[in-house]
Amino acid sequence: MKQRLRYKIRLPAVEPYILTQDQAYFLLEENGEVKKIRFHDYDELFLRPGLYEQIFYDRLKCKSPQKIAELLKKVIEQTSENFNEFRILDVGAGNGMMGHELSKFGVARIIGIDVLKEAYDAAERDYPGIYDDYYVSDLTKLREEEIEEIKNWQLNCLVSIAAIGFNDIPPEAFIQAFNLISEQGWIAINIKETFLQKDDSSGFSMLIKQLIFNDIIELYHLEKYQHRLSIDGKPLFYYAIVGEKIKNITEYLLV
Repeated sequence: MKQRLRYKIRLPAVEPYILTQDQAYFLLEENGEVKKIRFHDYDELFLRPGLYEQIFYDRLKCKSPQKIAELLKKVIEQTSENFNEFRILDVGAGNGMMGHELSKFGVARIIGIDVLKEAYDAAERDYPGIYDDYYVSDLTKLREEEIEEIKNWQLNCLVSIAAIGFNDIPPEAFIQAFNLISEQGWIAINIKETFLQKDDSSGFSMLIKQLIFNDIIELYHLEKYQHRLSIDGKPLFYYAIVGEKIKNITEYLLV
């Protein structure tokens, strides 16, 4: 990756409890003007080389791609499977940070998918050659030919980092991605701790529990860890989940 640009950014002087995680924003000084960019304005972030890394990895100390990739490898090493033979679907791939971490372990294939064209362009720019293919598609609206093309990669692992639980990847999209993975495949995801609580309104708390209790996945690792810092410097906690897929989701489980 080329030397990254450095941007003039600052975090807002607001009471952090006023903003939810997907409402949080920072201020970017650019060409003599100050622009407000939400943390989830990924199209704006990905247009600027290195801005995503500067705000999330340098400033807010995000470690999730490295954390989840290492956990997945550690779990697989305790089985009879060969991690080098994994063919991985990176859901919500963004500019390729997770793909980059997985590539360090020499996996066989990495396929990215993201709803944003800006994400694909950023991945091609920032981490060229990481992905064997990269689909700009909405998982809830995949065409039959797209589904067949993705299945032809014979994917045996799904990863998703800091994407599920918000509007970016709703439960319906996750279910579609899950069903693209072969049976006896693997999943390695992270999810904000509040999305697994009883009062969760995203639908993921119920979905994850149903996957486990209905023997759709076999849970191998569940860990609460610090995903990154919030805008006020306090830790944001996520859960890391690694499990083996037993079968497809054949019905919508959020009834």
